[in-house]
Amino acid sequence: MPQIAKREPYSELAASAVTPERSAVRTAREARGYSIEELSLACGLAAYEIADIESGKDADPSKRRRIASALQLPESALFDEAVLPAKRRSVS
Repeated sequence: MPQIAKREPYSELAASAVTPERSAVRTAREARGYSIEELSLACGLAAYEIADIESGKDADPSKRRRIASALQLPESALFDEAVLPAKRRSVS
């Protein structure tokens, strides 16, 4: 498991990498150096649950809180994507 103490803190730079295609959870996980499997062990969620959250299929706030705790981040760091513009499809 990555040693968080040796990693740089989650920064505004990492937060700016969040896009409609790239979730705040994935950005934070990668910034901390975790694989999905490592984060799964750290927060007690199944790897598929983390993948579902990262892909937008699951928005359970209690799961996001567990992930934030495991990544040693404020909960708000993983809830900010609600302000992102919705991904739009063109209708032809």
